Amino acid sequence: MEEKSQIKKKIEALRTQIRHHDYMYYVLSQPEISDREYDELMRKLKELEEQYPEFVTADSPTQRVGGEVLEGFKTVKHRLGMFSLDNTYNFDELKDWDGRVRKGLGSGAKIEYVTELKIDGVSLNLTYEKGLLIIGATRGDGTTGEDVTNNVKTVRAIPLKLMAGNAPDLIEVRGEVYLDKEELEKINKQRQKEGEALFANPRNAASGSLKLLDPKLVAQRRLKFFAHSLGAFKGKEIKSQWEYLMTIREWGLPVNPHSKLCKNLDEVIDYCKDWQDKREKLAYEIDGIVVKVNSLAQQKELGFTLKSPRWAVAYKYPAHQATTQVLQINVQVGRTGVITPVAELKPVECGGVTIKHATLHNFDEIKRLGLKIGDRVILERAGEVIPKIVKVVESVRTGKEKELQIPRVCPVCGGKITKEKEEEVAYRCINPSCPAQLERGLIHFASRAAMDIEGMGESVVKQLVGKGMVSDFADIYALKKEDLLKLDLFKEKKAENLLSAIEKSKRQSLSRLIYALGIRHVGEKAAFVLAQKFKTLDNLMQAKKEDFDGIYEVGEVMSQSIEDFFKQENTKKLIRKLKEAGVNTEEQEVRVKKTALTDKSVVFTGELKGFTRSQAEQLVRQMGGMTSSSVSKNTDFVVVGENPGAKYEKAKKLGIKIIDEKEFSRLIGR
Repeated sequence: MEEKSQIKKKIEALRTQIRHHDYMYYVLSQPEISDREYDELMRKLKELEEQYPEFVTADSPTQRVGGEVLEGFKTVKHRLGMFSLDNTYNFDELKDWDGRVRKGLGSGAKIEYVTELKIDGVSLNLTYEKGLLIIGATRGDGTTGEDVTNNVKTVRAIPLKLMAGNAPDLIEVRGEVYLDKEELEKINKQRQKEGEALFANPRNAASGSLKLLDPKLVAQRRLKFFAHSLGAFKGKEIKSQWEYLMTIREWGLPVNPHSKLCKNLDEVIDYCKDWQDKREKLAYEIDGIVVKVNSLAQQKELGFTLKSPRWAVAYKYPAHQATTQVLQINVQVGRTGVITPVAELKPVECGGVTIKHATLHNFDEIKRLGLKIGDRVILERAGEVIPKIVKVVESVRTGKEKELQIPRVCPVCGGKITKEKEEEVAYRCINPSCPAQLERGLIHFASRAAMDIEGMGESVVKQLVGKGMVSDFADIYALKKEDLLKLDLFKEKKAENLLSAIEKSKRQSLSRLIYALGIRHVGEKAAFVLAQKFKTLDNLMQAKKEDFDGIYEVGEVMSQSIEDFFKQENTKKLIRKLKEAGVNTEEQEVRVKKTALTDKSVVFTGELKGFTRSQAEQLVRQMGGMTSSSVSKNTDFVVVGENPGAKYEKAKKLGIKIIDEKEFSRLIGR
């Protein structure tokens, strides 16, 4: 008992350390340790919690990323409404607002203001009970939002547990989730590489990230947070906005360090002018300044209109704007099949550059704007590289404007366009032979884990597609030596080697072919399971959605994706060509003598010297075994390489047989 008591104390001490360093980094911007030292603390905590799961708590720093992929988000009602702010666009309007405040409070009232940078992000409501985060919700319609708690927990700047010993019984903390400019640039570069539509600004990226159904993907986005407003509250009395900001900062919540307490409106105006010049140097986007009456008692006295508080207002900085006409809306197909509408504009100067095109991101955005071909529109370019259409000028319509029809077929190949789920915004072309996707698809088709065609790398594929030598995957099997000799750096020997590798790939297993086809959501493991279940490609092509029920690794989304893929005429044509070329479409029965791996579950941890992880897992499956990414009581073997992780410790605790790479090689006959 004493040993477990000590372990529990050690776990609590590690949590306290990690929370302290989160506070120093995210709240005070004064880190005391390196990222590596921080990661080491987190690793120690994870290992202890895995060994002693009875000590795991919901507020532990290890519980930020977890849970299953969600089907959707539940709605949650805010205890107090989340109102939007009225905007002012010049100092005369700001003075008029100040006049209304003074009139509402009486001529003798002493009024202070708090000024805060208006972060270009997404409003969030955090509910803490007795210091513990219980709900994170979007603003929604101001009364009801979406419960995004699991995603909110991935934001390291948001404490799962308030630091103060005097935490209130209940508090709703309002704030802004945002992305740094640098992080947005990284995300957009990756999305461009993968053929996805780019985010127009940090706000769209932050909003899209919070709505992802998989918290693990949200964690990769590196979202940040600043708290700025108070909702429902039960605890010690707080008398002012400034006191509130200082108090929650002590509790571990990040507050923007540039906020200022102003004695009068002149100081407010000076603050607005100062940050108009300095805002471009910030790591994040701001689009104005929020001005609030400091006294909470005065805020209560001023009250609200139907939509906005009378005691707060936003001063908006002027954006780089221009007015132009939408001449046409074209549709582009990205390398992953995403269909993106792009507005062709009458050329116009905006923000120092001539703008001829503007991405519309998706068809939902066109609907939101109410945009038609021929419309006069307001274009904005405020700090973002990507210009965006912010408003349609409906008053000048002539009646000749045309609605855009969402295409039913891909404009490049004529293949089927689909949305996997109704709540998704992206439409995709799912034809594997679509020229817009062919280059990326061929690289995947030839990769080591798929058809393993050595010598068919990215540069070769680009030339084959660019010179029109291939129009689908099957065309590579018709290539001749004289074709390859037309490519850069190809001579006799290199051409012969590639043709030999292409010929060899015809004998690959059905599971590799299924994976190579690039069916959305079908990975290596799922391809293996499908090949074992259906035995031939013909059987898989004829399968209906209900035929996938109960198959391990295959869920509803994947089964629908498979059915849609094989329904297409382009897919059927491709499969016919592959068969005619002599590509194997049947899973060969592999007869192996019974070994220690047959019908056994195997987990790998650490770095292997003689195999990649993918190769090792494939060898297990070839020996009639199964592989898993996690250790459980059903695991039969854990293969340990160099620098093993927590799986090794968990295996020891559960008494599972542990073998090294040498023993694994012996078992598979290497």
